Order: sequence, then structure tokens, then C-alpha cells
Amino acid sequence: MKWNKFKYLIFIFLSALIIYVNYIPAIKGICQTPNYFKIFEGEKVNFNFNLPLKVGFYTDKKGIVKIINNDNKNILNLERPFSVETLNRGKVNINLKLFGILPIKNVSVDVIPTINVIPGGQSIGVRLNTKGALVVGYADIIGTDDRIYSPYREGKIQIGDIILEVNNIKISCADDITNIINNQKGLPVTLKINRKGNIVYAKIHPVLAKEDEKYKLGLWVRDHTAGIGTLTFYSADKRFYAALGHAITDIDTGDILSVNNGQVMKSRIVSISKGKRSSPGELRGIFLEEVDNIGNIEKNTEYGIYGKVYNDINDIVGKPIPIGFQSQVKEGPAKILTTIDNTGVKEFDIQIVKKVEQKNPNQKGMIIKVVDKNLLSKTGGIVQGMSGSPIIQNGKLIGAVTHVFVNDPSKGYAVYAEWMINEMKNLQSDKNVFNN
Repeated sequence: MKWNKFKYLIFIFLSALIIYVNYIPAIKGICQTPNYFKIFEGEKVNFNFNLPLKVGFYTDKKGIVKIINNDNKNILNLERPFSVETLNRGKVNINLKLFGILPIKNVSVDVIPTINVIPGGQSIGVRLNTKGALVVGYADIIGTDDRIYSPYREGKIQIGDIILEVNNIKISCADDITNIINNQKGLPVTLKINRKGNIVYAKIHPVLAKEDEKYKLGLWVRDHTAGIGTLTFYSADKRFYAALGHAITDIDTGDILSVNNGQVMKSRIVSISKGKRSSPGELRGIFLEEVDNIGNIEKNTEYGIYGKVYNDINDIVGKPIPIGFQSQVKEGPAKILTTIDNTGVKEFDIQIVKKVEQKNPNQKGMIIKVVDKNLLSKTGGIVQGMSGSPIIQNGKLIGAVTHVFVNDPSKGYAVYAEWMINEMKNLQSDKNVFNN
């Protein structure tokens, strides 16, 4: 009796396995879909897998989403389009099972409040003052005795170190270091250093230089940087902004610059260096700190700069639109907003060539290609200064331009807008910027 029951179970298992194998191509199509979706409250999302497959679906919570299809209550015919309609905020898991038995996919859906922002595209000037002084190079010193000295070696100073204090005095600019060590009249000084996030201390004997009879450490340091970029989006009610889509880094070390303070300013494009193969182009602009200042810089992160504007940005045109999450991004046509001359923000056609599913933030979420003939004729594609240009698709702000392909300036990378929103949410001055 037990043997007959065992044979029956083996028969059922093998039958199910044969059927399962026959459905592998369709099942693969399901498995390649994202495991996690963010959907705005009140939104309806359409799906069309066009696969010869029927699956059972089961949710672990009721009242958050509603699946609308043309078949039975808990059966999805994936040959036909269906919709997921959000009902309330919350998280729900949807399990898909072949024949209602064999699990093939688990999808988590997070229904969140709608996040609306005003898309940018304006050219902005950026000036960032670092926290402390960044070490970018070394310089041997000829002393008053005509001997060559390298005092930085004594303290084992490294390129990329950030000098925060000298003899317990905070450093706000490079001149502070010169003033302190010269006031010491050659006595040893102790440096407090930020080395890749770790605090270390170094003791150095300054050397009196023959050329100007000033005490020196033999270090080249930098305390600020400036350039132009593009505003990505702006929250009119909170007056917070996001720009660039990538970090401001030091040109010599490549390190992300820490922020002591900084400003963003209105910038006027004066000329364009057209991008060519192996030669990235550039937008050249001017800005005046005294009259063009529109806001501060509070954060400089891998996904852009963030801060607060002092007054409403008057030249922003358009109405607030929702942020689109990566699960809503589609490969295909989209638009970018950017400024390439003194006529203001313009809309240009691009193609999203490839999207990368990302569980963790990364600057390279999409590969984009400029297809707009007008933009190609004027800039050759993506050029320096366009970083941060917002990308719009299906009425949503889905990302921002970050990098250009050196060997093909018509192509570049873009960051997903949701990573930029996450950075803005974490602003130390207001952690509830977008909590509704």
C-alpha cells in the first residue's frame, strides 16, 4: 500500500516537472521582472507580459492594492494586459504560483505618497568651500641653509588628507595654515586630519623657506572649487533643490569634497565647446557671486549637491510633476531639460537605451542617447555643464544626466531620481522634507 502511494507521488512530481520545464521560457520572462516596485498612492499601473501562461496570485495584505484582470478572481492570464491599482499606503507582497502550487515569483509593492517637484534645467554656477584644507600635492623646500627639506614626510601626510585643525585651531581656509605655523616661529605643529573618514594626528616641524623666509610644511592644499552645472529639481514649498546628479570632486585627487559652506548662483552660458570623440565638450558660463547668489550648499554627495534657496527661483517655468521610480522607467523615448544658450531652458529628445535594475544607489542607472538634431548640432551631445539636466518620461521626472561617454558624446549615463530624492530626504537641516 505504501509502495503504491509512493509511486503515485512520484508520478505527480514527474508530471508537474515536465509541465514546469515546458513553461520555462515563459517563467524566465516572469523571473526577469523586478522584485520590488514603488507606486504612488492613487496610481494605476498597467502591465503586459504577453506570455502564454496563467498563474495564481496571492497577497499577504488586503486593502493596499487591487489587481484588475479579465479572468477569475485569483488567476492572471499573462497573455492579456492587467492593471495594479493602489488603494492605500503600505507594503504588500504578491506571490505568483504556477497552477496555484509551484511558486515562481514574489513581488513586493510599496505604495507611497506622491512626491511632486518642479523640474529644473537651469544653468547654475557652483562655489564650494571645503571643510578644512584638502592636500593635493607635495613641494620640497629649499631652506635658508640651502638644504632641501620635505617636512611632510615626517608627518606621513597623504594626498587626499583633509587638514581640519592645526594646534587645535580649526582651519577654514588654506591661509589659516600659513598664519598658524608662522606664528609658531618654527616650533613643531600638530595636525588633526580626516583621512578617508578616520581622524588621525600628525606632528611636523615647519621649515623656513629661503625664497620668502616663511615657514612651510611642503604641502599644496585646496580649500574651494567652482564651476557650472545644471539644476535638477526644486521643491517650491520647502525651497530645497537638487543639482548635478553626481558629486563635486577634487580635480587632482578625485575625492568627494566635504562641505564647509557654498553657494549656487545663476549662470549665463557664453560659449560652447562641442563634444567630439575622445574630446568631451563643455558649456562655458559666467556668474557673479555678489549678484547671482540664489542658495546655499548643505550636502555634496555621490548623487549631487543639495541645499536651500534664499528666495523663489523666478525663472523656473512649469508646474510640479511627480517623481518616477526606476520600476516605472521604460527603455525608449524621453526628454531632457537643459540650458545651452541665453534663451533659457529648452526640451530635447533622447532615448533611454538601457536601464539597470538597482537595489542600491549608483550613479549609472541608465544609458541614454541624445537624438535631438538641434542639440547634436550645437553641442555634439552631452557636454560638461549639463550634469544634473532632468530627464522626463511619461510626465514624471525619472532621473538626471551624470556622465558622457568619452568615445561617443551622444551617449552618457544618468542617475535615477529616486536616489536623488533619498539624499534630499536626509538633509540634516530638515529630515522631513518630503514626508507627507
